[in-house]
Amino acid sequence: MIVAFSVTPLGVGEEVGEYVADAVRVVRESGLPNRTDAMFTSIEGEWDEVMDVVKRAVAAVEARAPRVSVVLKADIRPGVTDGLTSKVETVERHLGA
Repeated sequence: MIVAFSVTPLGVGEEVGEYVADAVRVVRESGLPNRTDAMFTSIEGEWDEVMDVVKRAVAAVEARAPRVSVVLKADIRPGVTDGLTSKVETVERHLGA
C-alpha cells in the first residue's frame, strides 16, 4: 500500500517547516520506501507498518504543537510492490509516447 499524508501543526505560527521536518525525519528513519514533495510525504509498505510510521510522525509534531491536522490518502492494492516508482514511470512512459 502507498499512503500519502500531510501533517500540519496548528497554533505555532506561519513557519512550520521545522515541525514538518520532525515528521519527515520519522518517515525517513523508518526504512520504508518514501518520497516527500511540497505538499505530501508518501510511504510504501504493509498496512500496519505504514500506519505505525504515520502515527509516530504525527506524534513527533504533536509533541511540539498544541494542535495537529492530518490529511491522508491511501492506495491499497495487494500484491503491488515498488508502486512509488512504477506508478510514476507509467505516467512518464505515456507522456513520452
